[in-house]
Amino acid sequence: MTDKPAPLFDTLVIIGPGLIGSSILRRAHADRRIARKLIACDISPKVRARVAELGIADEVAADPATAVRDADCVIICVPVGAIAMVAAQVLPAMKKGAILSEVGSVKVTVMEAMAPLLAAYPDIAFVPAHPMAGTEFSGPDAGFATLFEDRWCLLTPPAGTPATALARVTTLWEMMGARVRDMTVAHHDRVCAIVSHLPHLLAFTICGTADDLADETRSEVLDFAASGFRDFTRIAASDPTMWRDIFLNNREALLDMLDRFIADAQAMGNAIRTGNEDVIVSRIKRGRAIRRSLIENRQA
Repeated sequence: MTDKPAPLFDTLVIIGPGLIGSSILRRAHADRRIARKLIACDISPKVRARVAELGIADEVAADPATAVRDADCVIICVPVGAIAMVAAQVLPAMKKGAILSEVGSVKVTVMEAMAPLLAAYPDIAFVPAHPMAGTEFSGPDAGFATLFEDRWCLLTPPAGTPATALARVTTLWEMMGARVRDMTVAHHDRVCAIVSHLPHLLAFTICGTADDLADETRSEVLDFAASGFRDFTRIAASDPTMWRDIFLNNREALLDMLDRFIADAQAMGNAIRTGNEDVIVSRIKRGRAIRRSLIENRQA
């Protein structure tokens, strides 16, 4: 009888078991090849109690420094604006050779904030990750083990990242079911500005526009909402704190994409105003082609 291979990590700590964090815990709890011991940490007593009730972690902790003491890998799953603050708490307590990661959807400002912290702890490898998966729900009850299945996880390792640490984080996300790709932080933020951040900005804005209409029309919007508007409201149901941090931390890339969108929207408006059928049909066909590409790429 052969011995079972050792898990990828002996101890994996998730700080912030919300949608992403609790989904990681669920997957790792179901597949013990990922980690022998799972620790969840959160400042909220209600969140800690709920994680304990769900049974998705072996231990639940309130203090990040205590939680990470024996960790082989720590993943920070908090809003972008709080990542560096949490990292400052855990880095002094982490053991040499451990890996620190995070799952924020903005990387340039996170890396700028993390650089001076990491310089003081050269024995800790930092491997940022961004799983391109999610829903409009939040909290530990929102997670599910298959959230990352066939979705992309983008890694943005800084220069000098140990190859072994990068390989282990890559393997972690592959075991989560994700497809993994490396890229620079700047390229990551521009990609996410158009495929994620701008759509959310538009969703929040169009819902606000509808809500600002006269009372009678607003009531009809809610009563007769078609599928297109319902899709916008689904996105707009996302967590306000998380998206505030994303918008502010990816300000430059997002505003650049917004300017491009405004120009394209004005061009479409002019085509409708002047009856330019060729431009209208061309834009619609491009949209259809992109949708087909998403389906073919298993991202829709």
